[in-house]
Amino acid sequence: MLTFLATERLLLRQFTADDVGLLVELDSDPRVMRYITGGTLTSREEIQGDVLPAFLDYYRRFPGYGFWAALEKTTGEFLGWFHFRPGPDDLHDQPELGYRLRREAWGKWYATEGSRALIAKGFTEFGVQRVVASTMAVNTASRRVMEKSGMRLARAFVADWPVSIAGDEHGDVEYAITLVEWEADLSRLRRTENMPSTRRNRI
Repeated sequence: MLTFLATERLLLRQFTADDVGLLVELDSDPRVMRYITGGTLTSREEIQGDVLPAFLDYYRRFPGYGFWAALEKTTGEFLGWFHFRPGPDDLHDQPELGYRLRREAWGKWYATEGSRALIAKGFTEFGVQRVVASTMAVNTASRRVMEKSGMRLARAFVADWPVSIAGDEHGDVEYAITLVEWEADLSRLRRTENMPSTRRNRI
C-alpha cells in the first residue's frame, strides 16, 4: 500500500486496479450521489473503464496530486476518497480539493480532517499558492467542511453542468484559501495556544 498521507484517524493511499469494487459500492448510494448526479448511480462498467483509469493516470501526469483512497487508520475500512489536483484549465500551484465519503463516515469530521491535512501538505511540500473547492450552493454540509478547513467563500457562480439536478437553480459556490491566509491562520492558532489563561482558578 502506497500511503500518501496519514492523519490522526486516516490513511490516504493511491488507488490500484483492484479497487473497482470499493468505488462501485461508494457510488451505489443515492444519498452519496445526491449533489453529484442527482442520485443516479455510477455503473461498474463506467468505473472500470473510465473513472478508475482516470484516477490512476493522475499519479503519472501530476506527481504529488491525484485521487486518494481514504481508509480508517485503525481498521483499514474504506471510507471514500479525496482529490487534490489541478483542474483541466488550472495552474498547477492552484489545485482543487474535493471529497466523496460513504454515508457511514458523515458527521465524524473525517472530511474536515483529510481536507486540512491535504491543504497543509500542499502548502508545505508542493509549493501550492492557492487551494480551491466548489459545490452546489444548497450543499450546506460540504460548505461547512470547506469553512472548517479554513477556506473562505470566494465567489458564487452558475455552471453549465451536463446533468441538471434539484438545487441547480441556486447556483454553485467556490471556496478558497491562499498560502498567505493559511500561514496567517496558523500563526494566530499558535499564538492562541501559547496564550496564558486569564481565568481565575476557583476552589
